[in-house]
Amino acid sequence: MSSKDWIGYQALVDNAHRSIIREALRHVAKGGTMGNHHFFITYDTQAPGVVLSDVMKAQYPEQITIVLQNQFWDLKVHDDSFEVGLSFNKMPEILHVPYSAIRQFVDPSQNFGFALQPMDGSAPPARKPAPVPKAEPEAPKDEAPKDDKPSDQTVVSLDKFRKK
Repeated sequence: MSSKDWIGYQALVDNAHRSIIREALRHVAKGGTMGNHHFFITYDTQAPGVVLSDVMKAQYPEQITIVLQNQFWDLKVHDDSFEVGLSFNKMPEILHVPYSAIRQFVDPSQNFGFALQPMDGSAPPARKPAPVPKAEPEAPKDEAPKDDKPSDQTVVSLDKFRKK
């Protein structure tokens, strides 16, 4: 027997996930990416509050996946959003991303990730996964990075654990 969810459990879970993203980004803003940690963040480029150049919005009209690993700058973590500098095809961009725009977060080094619903509670339209933009060649680091890709990760939806 199913009844209306007056509490809004999915919104509570998604808000908790957004809190995890914020705290992970705060760790990186303070100390950089440590060990093999790195993030694939997919977000809706049309969501309110997203700041992205017109060129990038034309190239990624629905969503984009960014990679925070070695070559990013000026990561600023706010309570409701973050800002970061990235280079796309040797062109610097400053991105402003509200947590409400994020649709997926993955840390492949930890086999950790999850998908999020839009903040208004509506289901996202069916879309192909966002293409990962071509990144600049990585600067050598002290330790060799693992060859992890977001497609190697499993994102588990809590729906499969709910009673129907």
